Amino acid sequence: MTIRSIACMAGAALALIGQGAWAAAALGQTAPAFTATDVAGKRVTLSELRGKTVVLEWVNPGCPYVRKHYGAANMQATQRAAVDKGVVWLAVNSTASEATDYLPPEKMAAWMREQKAAATATLMDTDGQIGRAYGARTTPHLYVIDTKGTLVYAGAIDSKPTARAADIATATNHVNQALGETLAGKPVSVPATQPYGCTVKYSAM
Repeated sequence: MTIRSIACMAGAALALIGQGAWAAAALGQTAPAFTATDVAGKRVTLSELRGKTVVLEWVNPGCPYVRKHYGAANMQATQRAAVDKGVVWLAVNSTASEATDYLPPEKMAAWMREQKAAATATLMDTDGQIGRAYGARTTPHLYVIDTKGTLVYAGAIDSKPTARAADIATATNHVNQALGETLAGKPVSVPATQPYGCTVKYSAM
């Protein structure tokens, strides 16, 4: 295991312990508005997506928990299943530019292409405004917003908070479950779960 992996996993533990200190977007309320630039330089505004179901996925390629889900193609499969149903999937990178594992837009775009990601767009949130508005703590950390703009799910991608890809097969995919219920017009049965992963490396405020 590399020093980076150890540090990242230690950060994950701190994220789980210290989560009470974070302000977070409220479930059942209107999701925080934002406008951001994606890796291709295109502006994306959440309010313009009203009428569509939206998923926000916090991502950092340097995190072993992110690599767990991308390396096993689990994140891509979850993205693809959602996008095929008309969902807008926005990956969000809130890693500060001074962080050692920060990737500029062109390198972030290249990594997503290499992973064959199916996200609708990858947003750069280098100043951390979007992440802080949502209370995103870890990579990954996922949110589902319904067609009315209401936040209906926040938490982990699945029920196995480990960095082992082998655990994916026996995990419950919370995002698939939340999306299935939302798209069927049903309330989300498990609207909140504890996120797990590496701490988001926000810029200093």
